[in-house]
Amino acid sequence: MPRIAHLHDDHTSGDLSRYLAFLGRDAALGATAEHHAVRVSRFAAGAVSLRAEVIVSHLPLRLQSLPGLMALRARHPRATLIHVEHLHCEGSAAAARNRGRQRAILRSAYALFNHVVALSTPQANWMRRHALVNPGQLSVIPPCADLAPFAALPDPRCPVRHIAAIGRLHRQSGLDMLIEAFSVVSNPDARLDIFGDGPQRGELRALARHDLRIRVHGSTTRLAALRRADAIAIPARWQPSPLAAQEALAAGRRVLHSGRDSLSELQGPGLVTVADLSVAAWSRALSDVLAETDSVPRLAVAGAREPTVQGWQALLGRLGCRKTAKSSTFATI
Repeated sequence: MPRIAHLHDDHTSGDLSRYLAFLGRDAALGATAEHHAVRVSRFAAGAVSLRAEVIVSHLPLRLQSLPGLMALRARHPRATLIHVEHLHCEGSAAAARNRGRQRAILRSAYALFNHVVALSTPQANWMRRHALVNPGQLSVIPPCADLAPFAALPDPRCPVRHIAAIGRLHRQSGLDMLIEAFSVVSNPDARLDIFGDGPQRGELRALARHDLRIRVHGSTTRLAALRRADAIAIPARWQPSPLAAQEALAAGRRVLHSGRDSLSELQGPGLVTVADLSVAAWSRALSDVLAETDSVPRLAVAGAREPTVQGWQALLGRLGCRKTAKSSTFATI
């Protein structure tokens, strides 16, 4: 059976960690290949020796990571190399200081791989539009995680009173705008809890200090945050992965989101798209959600995993990585 090494440098329990855990534990995927997560340095991917037919990089692509990826390619000339793009998307590219330089770095990095996986159709369209990767070497496979713990959470309270925002405290997350918008909301019983850490932590706490209904907490798991919340807000300025919204929907929570990048593909009840990233638009949307008295149906867990499972099965079959009678070896050094 083919063995697949998934390279990452994640030390948290965030989206990537849960996605890799899903790939390693899903029964349907495990029937055709063995998926192993291997932690490496993003700057020295080629330092690890692997015996695997397929090597999948989940590493963030930067200029400094190119030498390590080149060494990885040189060290494993017969392996099929795949890159999954978790970091870059149209929104992040628009925010880059030097877009031309960034596109050149991405083209150089993607050229080292046999195949590139986008997490959403908008992300793939952005790659095609700027000729970052050969269209024949590009696939779309949405991420997934184990949604059963989220589906098991108690139903949220109605009407909505506690809204949570979970993620990195960075300009990308749009939490500065969210705090200002929530401050305009007149409902005295409403609460906004922000969970996470990052470079904007001090700034966000300063913005929130004038409204006792808003609290900026440290990092916690998304499961713990959703247990306390009746709805979540994702006012992201760019968002490569839809996993946060998917988990909230599985928990039966309403999701207010910006519709940027991967979020534009979200469909179903419980979703509120606020494409205008302004204080006025978001304060209106927050007030509307706080006035909701009906619950929303939960995302079907079984159906949510199918696009991910089928996507990987189709890609591995296309690349010739099929189940064989003789097991291959896999080792790390």
